[in-house]
Amino acid sequence: MFRRWLPTTLFALALALPGASSAAPRLNGPVEARVVEVVDGDTLAVRVTVWLDQEVVTRVRLEGIDTPESRSTCATEKAMARAAKDKLAGLVREAMVDQGKGTITLYNVVYDKYGGRVRAQVRLADGTDVSEALIRAGAARAYNGGKRQPWCGVADAGGGGARDEEG
Repeated sequence: MFRRWLPTTLFALALALPGASSAAPRLNGPVEARVVEVVDGDTLAVRVTVWLDQEVVTRVRLEGIDTPESRSTCATEKAMARAAKDKLAGLVREAMVDQGKGTITLYNVVYDKYGGRVRAQVRLADGTDVSEALIRAGAARAYNGGKRQPWCGVADAGGGGARDEEG
């Protein structure tokens, strides 16, 4: 029984570290979670059990991708952001707290550079990697840090981008 709760307990402890950075310890997982909310195309709010009846809700940024931003001044990027969010919502529907009974699984969980959330690889119950599914659907592009590539005003040879004169 101890082995069953150890990963989620470590997950909660990693979330609670006030000075944690990207160099913080990695929780390899698996950590089962239920989706509370689809925040945007690459971020979920999830509920995880950390100990017996103790649960925490935290935001999880999907590892390895970038999606358009809804706060963009570019109308095309805003529309693409809505589409990416809808695609993510469709993928995780069965794991939504208020809709399905399924779960998602988090792997390689690390504290994100933006406080209050973690980064993780996320898989569906059937093993589908959510980030890869979003890339294949054209709703996201591969991203591993650094400067974000624009979603508007440039032709995107890598998929997932759009051309827009509003830039």
